[in-house]
Amino acid sequence: MKDLIFPKSLKKGDKIAVISPAGSVEEPQLEEGLQLLEAKGYEPVLGQHVYTKFNHGYSYAGTEKERIQEINWAFNAPEISAVWASRGGYGCQHLLRHIELSDFKKKPKWHIGYSDNTVIQSFLLKNNFASIHAQTLKTSSFGVSAESYELVFDILKGKKPTYRVEPHQLNKKGTADGNLVGGNLALIYALLGTSYSFNFKDKILFIEDIAESFYALDRMLISLDLAGVFREIKGLIIGGMTNMGDEKDNTNHAASFDEFAYEIIAERISNYNFPTLFGFPNGHIFDNKPLIIGAATKLKVGETNTVEF
Repeated sequence: MKDLIFPKSLKKGDKIAVISPAGSVEEPQLEEGLQLLEAKGYEPVLGQHVYTKFNHGYSYAGTEKERIQEINWAFNAPEISAVWASRGGYGCQHLLRHIELSDFKKKPKWHIGYSDNTVIQSFLLKNNFASIHAQTLKTSSFGVSAESYELVFDILKGKKPTYRVEPHQLNKKGTADGNLVGGNLALIYALLGTSYSFNFKDKILFIEDIAESFYALDRMLISLDLAGVFREIKGLIIGGMTNMGDEKDNTNHAASFDEFAYEIIAERISNYNFPTLFGFPNGHIFDNKPLIIGAATKLKVGETNTVEF
């Protein structure tokens, strides 16, 4: 991507802002994550509203005004070197029309998060800034592997990852080069038709999701197809599809990569010939390996399957 800007590598002693741009979070849920930042030699700086709760049909981490103020502080404060979301949930879309990047442009910062944070990362990419689609500081019931965090710290230090992925029967062979876009499918779908949506032309698209009914998954895929997304992309990477469908009926409900969800995806892209990689370890799963949104990416699907930045 032309003019894509990568934030500078971090060094020990740098300050990392911790914010809650969407759902509320409990203090004990961040203890391990904050301790990890300190153990790596960074100084976590908590936003004023990290633990705020505002109930308005959902438990948000503060009012819209408070969360807007928080993200703008984190993005623009000169002493901050990176911004790590405490969690996702719902609420990041509220912020999009109000995010200020005037001082951020003078000192770009890595934004780290996933799930609802997909919309912030789309916003940053529209402004030519790379970001890291990776585990938040709050871990969910399925936990997170130590390597998932370790790889984020590698990226913060300037190292780009290369992944080798296990074969999958639904894969479509081929190679593709393009900048990576995507994240949580529900949020990609929610941004379609808006000025904040990803530009999919000649990109490699990544998708993952959690707790969607199978018909809702199909509806989102149909919408991407009707919007021309599958005609534009050069490759597709599918990550976790977790807690899908009805727990009573789906024996795969706890699986990281739901088999029936994967079948639905394969059906909906059956008329397209781009290389497709199923089973990438990123999403609402224990092994949540980081991806760099916006980065030039080489996708290879065949006898060996690799994703290289």
